[in-house]
Formats: sequence, C-alpha cells, structure tokens
Amino acid sequence: MGFGVLLAICVIVLIIFAAIVAILSRYRKCPSDKILVVYGKVGTDEFGNPRSAKCIHGGAAFIVPVIQSYQYLDLTPISMNVDLRNALSKQNIRINVPSRFTVGISTEAGVMQNAAERLLGLKMIEIQELAKDIIFGQLRLIIATMDIEEINADRDKFLVAVSKNVEIELKKIGLRLINVNVTDITDESGYLNALGKEAAAKAVNDAKRSVAEQNRDGEIGQANAQQEQRVQVAKANATAIEGENLAKVAVADSEATRREREAEATRRAVAAEAVQQAKAKQEAYTAQQEAELTRAELEKATQKADVIVKTQIAKEKAEIDAEAEAEVIRRKARGEADAIFARMEAEAKGQQEILTRQAEGMRAIVEAAGGDANAAVKLLIAEKLEDLVAIQVEAIKNIKIDKVTVWDSGQHEDGQNSTAGFISGMMKAVPPLNELFKQAGMELPELLGKDIEAAAAARAAELTAGDEPPHVDSELVDDGQ
Repeated sequence: MGFGVLLAICVIVLIIFAAIVAILSRYRKCPSDKILVVYGKVGTDEFGNPRSAKCIHGGAAFIVPVIQSYQYLDLTPISMNVDLRNALSKQNIRINVPSRFTVGISTEAGVMQNAAERLLGLKMIEIQELAKDIIFGQLRLIIATMDIEEINADRDKFLVAVSKNVEIELKKIGLRLINVNVTDITDESGYLNALGKEAAAKAVNDAKRSVAEQNRDGEIGQANAQQEQRVQVAKANATAIEGENLAKVAVADSEATRREREAEATRRAVAAEAVQQAKAKQEAYTAQQEAELTRAELEKATQKADVIVKTQIAKEKAEIDAEAEAEVIRRKARGEADAIFARMEAEAKGQQEILTRQAEGMRAIVEAAGGDANAAVKLLIAEKLEDLVAIQVEAIKNIKIDKVTVWDSGQHEDGQNSTAGFISGMMKAVPPLNELFKQAGMELPELLGKDIEAAAAARAAELTAGDEPPHVDSELVDDGQ
C-alpha cells in the first residue's frame, strides 16, 4: 500500500514538473532588434473585430500552446541603391536621379501591425525589392511635379518632398524611411550641363566687370596720389635745400672737431697697442714654453704607455695563442688516439671473429675426419691441391727465353747432353709437388703418379731430342770450332 502511494506521488510530481517546463518553454522574450509577432487567437481590437496578430517590441509574451504561434521580424536597416533613369520632369526633360535609400521595419503601433500583416515570412531580399518598387514610383511622381532647376538648385526641398511621399507609402506595408542620399543628377539632353555653363559664364563675366571697376578706381586714385606726391615733394625739396646748407656748415665744424679728436685718440691707441703687444708676446712666450714642457711630458708618457701596453698585449696574445694551439693539439691527439683505438678495437674484433670462424671450421673438418687431425690436414691440403699445381705452373709459365747458346761437346756420362741438362735443372728449380706432399706426411694418388721428378726429366729429354725445342735456340759448337 505504501509503495503504491509513493509511486502515485512520483507520477504527480513528474506531471507537475513537465507542465512547468512546458509553460516555461512557451514563454518568449523579444530582443531589442526584433519584433515578436504572436498570431492565432490573440483577441479582438477596439471595435470587436478579431485581431490578425499581436506585435511586441521590447517585452515578452506567453504563447498559448495549440491556439497560438509566433515569429520574429528583423529590425535591421535595409540599404538599397535606387538608380532612377529617364524620369520625366515638369519641363518634359528626362533626367537620371541615382540615389541610395535606407529603410527598416517601423516600431510604431499601427505601422508595426501593417508589417506583421504584410512582411511576416518574407525574406530580406523580398522586402528590399518591395520597398524599391514603391520608392521608384514615388520618385517619378515627385520629379514630374518639379522643374529641373528646382531639383538641382534646391536639393533640400527635393529631399523633403521625397521623404514625405515615400514615408507615407512605406508605412502602408510597415516600413519607415531612415535616410535618403541623392548623388549627381544628370540628363541626356545636356540641359543641366548648359545651366552649369551659363552659371559659370555669368560668374566669370561678373568677376571680370568687378576687376575692371577695381582697376579703374585704382588708376584714378593712383593719379591723384601722384599729383599730391609731386607737390609735397617740391615743398619738401625747398625746405630740404635750406636745411642742407645749414647742416653742411655744422657738419664742417663737427668734421674738424672729429678729426682732431680722432688724431689724439689714434696716438693714444697706437701707444697702448704697442705696450699691449709687447705684454702679449711675453705672455705668449711663457705659455708656449709651458706648453712645450707639458707636450714633452705627454709625449714621453704616451710612448711609454704604447710600448708597455703593446708589449703586455703581445705577451697575453702569445700566451692565449699558445694555450689555444696546445688545446688544439691535445684535442687532435685525443681524437687521433680515440680513432686509432676504435680502429684497432674493430680490427681485433674482426680478427677474433675470423679466428673464431676458422676454429669452428677446423673443428668441423676434424669431426668430419672422424677425430683424426692428420686426416683433416690432408683434407685441407687436398682441397688446395689445385692451387698448388697452379702456383707451380705459374712459376715457369711466363718465362720467355729468346735465345739460349750452349757449347755442347756431346753427351755426358748419364747419356744426356748439355741442353737436356739445362732444361732438367730448370724444372728441378721448381719445388717438386711430390716432395711437398711427403713433407706434409702425404703421398700423391696413383692417378697423379709417384715420381714427378722422373716425369719432369723424361719430359726434358723429349724436348732435347729434337733439333730445335720450343722457345729455345740451340747452337751446337764442336770442340775445335
């Protein structure tokens, strides 16, 4: 029983919480740059007619679920270029009026209602095109009631008329005019240009006339001034001549007195100058003597300082250079020692690896020979047999004898002549293969033969049996020849 009551309480709390959340989610606040338009069942007006929408600016409203909804109207100003061309004026002259208008949705109560009814749901570009059409029509209407001179000269009057007429029409769709800016007004007939030229010519002519009048008045004034000047100059010249004569007498007396005083002053000045020059020379000699002594002391101190400082600097530089060179040598020696040590260590490791591999190979050969070391050595020598034979062949392969001259008196006791003995001796000079095998404790197989020396001697006898062996020129000379 207690669990069921607790469950019911939880369900009620959840329902209440959901209802509060739903209510709060339907409460909408209107930003300062927008108009909140609530539509649906929003009440009636003062005449009892149902209202199409309720507009709120700068507040908030509760949107009743199901029966009400809402949207926002943006108050951002809309700026557009309105280039009116070929507008017919009151004088039947077509003119071009390029202008720029700035409009925006109005926040007045009635106008705001018009905006909710006519602009809600439209995009900004659509509102701009709608306003532009209204402005075009009102501009044409205003230009048709005014002369070109009036439009061009009294620009303020034209702008007031445009603002008044355009504002009235824009309010009908919920907009208001914020600013109007009309640039240069032109016409294709050149009427405005002619007016400008006329005004310029008139201004130039007025300026020329004013200049001519000023020049005339200036010439007259100048002539009168010159006349007055000449009269006054004549009077002044007469008075001046009289004054000049009196002044010349006074000047002569003054000149004589001046010269007398100048002579006395010159005499005193010359004497005083001579005295001052003598004193100045004496002071100059004294000052020069002191300056020379000071200069000598300074020169002595300078040379002493130069020698000591240069010597000290050279000493320090030599010490620094020696230390740097020693450090370079030490570092170079350490580097070379490290390199030699690394190379020798690498070579030792390589030799160790080679010897280790050779030992392993020898061990395998001994094992293959059934543990008999002599048999293993014989296997190694048998493996190198081909190389040994090749070495023996190479010993006499490249020997070329252009000519051998032998004084032979006949056959020896063993039945061979000197030529056969020479070739046999040359063959014996080659290490005998059978002897090498005997020293190694081995014997050649029966297939290779057991006495290679006998075979070599037989081969030499065969070579000497002929008259002229290969690569040997033999000349037999008798004893008496």
